[in-house]
Amino acid sequence: MALHQRNIFTIGQIGDGREAAAARYVVANARPGDPDDVIATMDRFAYEESFLINVGDEKGALLDAAVARAEPRLALELGTYCGYGALRIARAAPAARVFSIELAAANAEIARTIWAHAGLADRITCVVGTIGDGGATLDALADYGFGPGTLDFMFIDHDKSAYLADLRSVLDRGWLRSADARSNSGCGAIVVADNVKLPGAPDYLAYMRAEQGVRWNTVEHKTHGEYQTLLRDVMLESELLS
Repeated sequence: MALHQRNIFTIGQIGDGREAAAARYVVANARPGDPDDVIATMDRFAYEESFLINVGDEKGALLDAAVARAEPRLALELGTYCGYGALRIARAAPAARVFSIELAAANAEIARTIWAHAGLADRITCVVGTIGDGGATLDALADYGFGPGTLDFMFIDHDKSAYLADLRSVLDRGWLRSADARSNSGCGAIVVADNVKLPGAPDYLAYMRAEQGVRWNTVEHKTHGEYQTLLRDVMLESELLS
């Protein structure tokens, strides 16, 4: 387990080739052009073949509901991995453009293969980089049209120690839509953060609790870790108030 964790932090993969195997499994078994079946096939691979660190089916339903509430036109994911989270976001928001940031180029290619098989490659873009790279990745997003008040939804599911710093970097750009801005949903931008308890993002959790009712309105969803019901996790869903 410790080796797998080191691999995730250094190469973005568990290290035994399961991510590439998941893409091959999807292409071989999921109906082309059917996002529902692609998602179900990825879940089946994670349950029956090799565990994946996707958000998974249980927490994925919470993600879907948050996306539906936000009604985004522009969504951002931090941490592509195999493309599962971005795929769920795109499915739940058929009018949205979805951008996903991924540190590992190999993961980006796997995700693009899966998105293409699902028929959603035209709406999901993977940018290889990291928010903490001194501004280069944020500048690349700006070139894609990110600007003040344009970002309606963000899903954070990458390096847990970077959650708060990366959120603040996006806030500093002014991209997240505030609650007083006009929108289809009538709410501020929604930010969902996975794995806040397992393995944990304590500084992010403390920040959201301190800002409750001031800058953010946060719901703490009690749930489980990916693809099992033994270990507990918490997913935060936070609406930007101002």
